[in-house]
Amino acid sequence: MNGITLVIGAGHGIGKATAIALAQAGRRVVIADLDRAALDETAQLIGAAPYFLLDVRDQTAVHRTIAEIESEHGPIDSLAHVAGVLETGSILDTKPAAWHEVFDVNVHGLVGVLRAVGSRMRDRQRGSIVVVGSNAAGVPRVGMGAYGASKSAAEMIVRVLGLELAEFGIRANIVAPGSTDTTMQRSLWTDEETGRHAVINGNLESYKVGIPLRRIAEPADIAHAVEFLLSDRARHITMQTLYIDGGATLRA
Repeated sequence: MNGITLVIGAGHGIGKATAIALAQAGRRVVIADLDRAALDETAQLIGAAPYFLLDVRDQTAVHRTIAEIESEHGPIDSLAHVAGVLETGSILDTKPAAWHEVFDVNVHGLVGVLRAVGSRMRDRQRGSIVVVGSNAAGVPRVGMGAYGASKSAAEMIVRVLGLELAEFGIRANIVAPGSTDTTMQRSLWTDEETGRHAVINGNLESYKVGIPLRRIAEPADIAHAVEFLLSDRARHITMQTLYIDGGATLRA
């Protein structure tokens, strides 16, 4: 493995766990995020890894940063894109600005990163991409209109990209977590005990199925799946979505 592995959104939660898992697998990891303090913490956990401040909404900055990373650290052979934001609220009542924010990060920001990294992979005719989506892309959830729609769009974008890059030997896959013990998940709870109980048991009033495995995922559960899909062990897997949700969607 001559190149590096880039993790976008490595400051917190699943992105942080993904950077750690990839470093533990022996990869040369470079990380990026919008949060400098969180980036520094992640970097120290994986051996003072190089890190770059990046707002994926800024397309010019994305292309400049990717060029800088490759110039300083070598070609990006693997990309783990974990950056994302959550906005909850009914479709009828969510403000337009909130929809724009979700799509600017989860869709347009993703596309910008994929274009900047994917075009370089295509030129070299090698590479692997994993995007962390959500099981909310596959099942309607009350209050998740903007978020679910953005993740559904992201899933199709990655599948189409995988088709377009297949002839160059480049793979693109999606990991779709369910409820995972992160700051984003906890932001939905009024208190931990009640929130955890509600997630595991489900809520018939909001048509939400619980988690058959009776546990909420840890970020590492998602990270190890990302590491696998980026690796040569998954060399014949592309354009796929791997749900990691303890059975919560019943794979609907």
